[in-house]
Amino acid sequence: MTGMKLFLFACLAAAAGAGPAAADDYASGWARASLAAARLIAGAPGQAAVEIRLAPGAITYWRNPGDSGAPPSFDFAGSQNLARAEPRFPAPTRIAEPDGSQAFGYRDAVVLPIAVAAADPARPVALKLKLGYAVCEKLCLPARADLALTLPTGGASPYAAAIAAAAADVPRAADLAALGGAVEAAGDDAWRLCAKAEPGPPRDLFVEPPSGWWFAVAPAADAPGRACFTLTEQQKPDGAAPPVALRATLTGGAGAREFPLTLGGKP
Repeated sequence: MTGMKLFLFACLAAAAGAGPAAADDYASGWARASLAAARLIAGAPGQAAVEIRLAPGAITYWRNPGDSGAPPSFDFAGSQNLARAEPRFPAPTRIAEPDGSQAFGYRDAVVLPIAVAAADPARPVALKLKLGYAVCEKLCLPARADLALTLPTGGASPYAAAIAAAAADVPRAADLAALGGAVEAAGDDAWRLCAKAEPGPPRDLFVEPPSGWWFAVAPAADAPGRACFTLTEQQKPDGAAPPVALRATLTGGAGAREFPLTLGGKP
């Protein structure tokens, strides 16, 4: 990848102490890192989330960080009565970096919903999470948060609305045809993808290729009633050739959608 930032791999200890709000039955304490703080929060039964707050000007990353950075990592080892915990990612923003690279992630704050299933539904889940994430301003620093929260089995959580709002911003599964879309070749190692335009924020497109592949995505001239993008191959494994299957995320419009995409073959 291009534009990789310098990472400082020294461990950052999470500092204890008072955070923006005291811990309560529905939230862990804050674990502080340089330019950020993270905690676990609980919502409706079966719903939890990681909340990350960032210093002004700092960013953190989506599951695909773009040209630079690192995605968050989740380790739930040591949790009790936990059958499954699935972190989910709200739609990202494309963030221009001073070196000309592009990051995919979040500014200011982000809530990452976690779908939780109990091994025994009659007992509460005690979550333990080792969270790794990157925080970038002028340099990118790895951050770590050791978090623990026993999820309440009843009552009204003050964080339920925030978790529900974040969950609503998680891209929903779709397919390109259902989005009124199509992809076609646009020259050597390039493709043009168009989808139906919708009222709402401007469209953006993010793609996640297999390991060793990399595609640049840029807006293209829109067709009537359609939002269009050009995808250009930048990197591929030695000896590899399309077709290649990707996961694509289309944001903006009436809501973010996620769909499989094949370049160099039938969409």
